[in-house]
Amino acid sequence: MTDRYARVVSGGPGAVVARRLGLPRPSDLRRWEAGQPLLVGPATLAGIGPAPALGAVRDVVAAAESEVVEQLDEDGPRLGAVVFDACAATVPGDLEHLRAALAPALRRLAAGARVVVLGRPPESLSNPAAAATHRALEGAVRSVAKELRGGATANLVLVAEGAEEATRSTLRFFLSARSAYVDGQVVRVVPTTVADVDTDQPLDGKVAVVTGAARGIGAAIAQVLARQGADVVAVDVPASGEALAAVANRVHGTSLQLDVTSPDAGRRIAEHASGRHGRLDIMVHNAGITRDRLLVNTDAERWASVLAVNLEAQLRIDDALLGDGGLADGGRIVCLASTSGIAGNRGQANYAASKAGVIGMVQARAAQLAGRGITVNAVAPGFIETDMTARIPLATREMGRRINSLSQGGLPVDVAETVAWFVEPGSAGVTGQVVRVCGQSLLGA
Repeated sequence: MTDRYARVVSGGPGAVVARRLGLPRPSDLRRWEAGQPLLVGPATLAGIGPAPALGAVRDVVAAAESEVVEQLDEDGPRLGAVVFDACAATVPGDLEHLRAALAPALRRLAAGARVVVLGRPPESLSNPAAAATHRALEGAVRSVAKELRGGATANLVLVAEGAEEATRSTLRFFLSARSAYVDGQVVRVVPTTVADVDTDQPLDGKVAVVTGAARGIGAAIAQVLARQGADVVAVDVPASGEALAAVANRVHGTSLQLDVTSPDAGRRIAEHASGRHGRLDIMVHNAGITRDRLLVNTDAERWASVLAVNLEAQLRIDDALLGDGGLADGGRIVCLASTSGIAGNRGQANYAASKAGVIGMVQARAAQLAGRGITVNAVAPGFIETDMTARIPLATREMGRRINSLSQGGLPVDVAETVAWFVEPGSAGVTGQVVRVCGQSLLGA
């Protein structure tokens, strides 16, 4: 869908008028392209004390053959990334090191640059001063993300003690163009053993099921997972059979026509995956519907249908897949939530309830399945340019596009890239997380 406003203010008289009136001017976002470098310029790395997580950062940057500059030079190239390791911080006064390192570096950022701050999960720290210090990082990073321009982003990675080596896939994601529309987010990484994989084809040999795959976000997820090496089973309702087959053919996968609310949906998914592909490693719950009305005008059928598709079907399917012959140990489950489930949305009480329920389910499943090495995470899209959002009235649509730090709507591929990061073997230390793909929407947290 064309963002005409962004096109008008990108140059010429429109840009002049926008600048004089203080109107938002969306930047072109740097998204993944084959063969592109990890960073748009050199990286600068800094930290407090021993900076225990910077070793993993150096490994990621070195593997990408990106340059690291030790000292900033006013005449030097613009920076592609700034990474600060605050893991050793113990008191609020230590945050001065963060300010002193970021302030000059932010002035040197290139368009599309990345800022990543590393800290410890505050809930893991028993000392109140240390916990306060590491929680303070969240406020600082979210605020910095709102200050950046040119499509640059800032995110926070909270690394549990002993999880430093498990951060590599998360660092690659946040430093790369794949995280173009992920901004102002906080992700926790727990200790785990991570096997070496091909970073270009990390899903080689894996079998992934994607529901709601006939169009939009689901089709984009199928395509990105296939690009990463997965064999994809594309699932959607029979009424979308023709579009579903086209997606499956495009990604060289198979299609399964199925209503996810059917009592036997989980069994049929497991049988198809094992029968056609020999196994099941990844389950992506993307299928969802809306039936919007103010709550006072919402009848029982309209309420129940949304919860049935968006929440109850996921619970039922996972219950089936987690038994014998279903999802393999070490597998991945990713559920599509929504920023509506975090902040609520007028006229969407049923939808917001279902998506908030998905978040609760993810957090409970993650703890339940940790012993099997299965991770469970959620992606919460904000305003994404799809056929559905194209039908929103113009004024509402424009507001949805602009009320985020990047001043534009995201694309289905932005959600797909985040799903693909969650399901990588290298992301074994990331579970129970909810990441908003919303350009840092000003609504929610």
